[in-house]
Amino acid sequence: GINAEYGGPFFVLSLFYFKKKMNSFAVLRTVGNRSLTSFSIQRTSSLLRPQQSAWASTQPTYSPFVRYLPTRNFAEITVKVPNLGDSVTEGNIASWLLKEGEFANKDQIVLTLETEKVGHEITAPEAGTIVKIFGKAGSVVNPGKPLFTLDTEKKASASAPSPASAAAPAKAETKQTKADAPAPPSPPSPSAPASGARASAPAPPPPAPAAPKPAEAPKAAAPAQPVAAPEAKSQGSRDVERVPISRMRKTIATNMKNSQNTLAMLTTFQECDMSGLSNLREKYKEEFAKKHNVKLGFMSAFVKASAIALQEIPAVNAVIEGEEVVYHKYVDISVAVATPRGLVTPVVRNCESLSFADIEKWIGFYSAKARDNKISMDELKGGTFTISNGGVFGSLMGTPIVNPGQSAILGLHAIKDRAVVVDGQIVIRPMMFLALTYDHRLIDGREAVTFLKRVKELVEEPSTMLLS
Repeated sequence: GINAEYGGPFFVLSLFYFKKKMNSFAVLRTVGNRSLTSFSIQRTSSLLRPQQSAWASTQPTYSPFVRYLPTRNFAEITVKVPNLGDSVTEGNIASWLLKEGEFANKDQIVLTLETEKVGHEITAPEAGTIVKIFGKAGSVVNPGKPLFTLDTEKKASASAPSPASAAAPAKAETKQTKADAPAPPSPPSPSAPASGARASAPAPPPPAPAAPKPAEAPKAAAPAQPVAAPEAKSQGSRDVERVPISRMRKTIATNMKNSQNTLAMLTTFQECDMSGLSNLREKYKEEFAKKHNVKLGFMSAFVKASAIALQEIPAVNAVIEGEEVVYHKYVDISVAVATPRGLVTPVVRNCESLSFADIEKWIGFYSAKARDNKISMDELKGGTFTISNGGVFGSLMGTPIVNPGQSAILGLHAIKDRAVVVDGQIVIRPMMFLALTYDHRLIDGREAVTFLKRVKELVEEPSTMLLS
């Protein structure tokens, strides 16, 4: 058809008919109360020739060749659930940031969707008013299903005038307090005998001495008073709140429990002297940051040391799949990142070929995306080994759980000054406990201990990584 642009919210009706004799196709368009114009497209011409039509009269005549098409509101856009990733068939509406009737600017976030591992922010493709919402928070949605309808013709309503300030409350009338009643007079004291009265009778003889009183019997002991209950004091709130478990938390719980039920997990420990790496970091941190535009941290050293040790002891980098053992010839390390929604493990790939600077850049990149809830499923897939750093939260020691699809995980912990013996002398050194949890079905104790000891040696002497 032939489209013409018209301003304002006009109703559009397209009428199509054929003129068989002229061998042409005509389009008749009505816009609001505007006049009608027909266009003819000849097969022999590529140009449009506007012609004034008799159909422009206020009393149009109808032709049997005219076919009335159903109307459609071109101003409304229905936003649907996007593709949520491979093998992800459903998600939950986590929250609505806007409601029906509210105006959304272009690219403004309207709602968030939650899947097993990542979240999706759904934005408005154009500026308009949300006229219909197809699901509430917590609803399960599938790719392709409608989420909300946006009317791009409805402009943002002017902000309502602020209500008039309430008038100042009238002054409370002062009430005259009642006068204190006079205190009742105290009872009079007994009157003394009149001073002028004199007894005319002679004084009586002195009384005889009184007989001694018999000794009083001992009093019975008073009954014990009952213990009074403590005074009841007002207590704080004892309310509880129940919220549905999120899809991500449910998936994490299922995966971790399946891992415990399937793997024969065992944990071995080492303590690592961090003074060598700390001195190296303190010496070169400014030069490193200036050259690579990223800070030098401890994680890059542990990732690089693990990559070297995994290549030397390939069983730790392998996994059992059915009746086979899969040995990976590459090192993809999952780095655990804590987010408000849960723990995610983006994968730093081919760590065996990355430098300290490359590793720090990838970790910073994935951490920022995870915190902003913009990490994708592809960035979480894979991984042949995991490093989890609970030390950033102050954990002194722990036993991490192996992720599904892997056979081992390295747990890092807090750095604490402790007294250790070095060359027969007691010295204070910054120490860290390292924990390696591994699948004992595949990895023997000798391989696990050798791997963890190798990581300890490389971190304690960072210069040896350059020789590996």
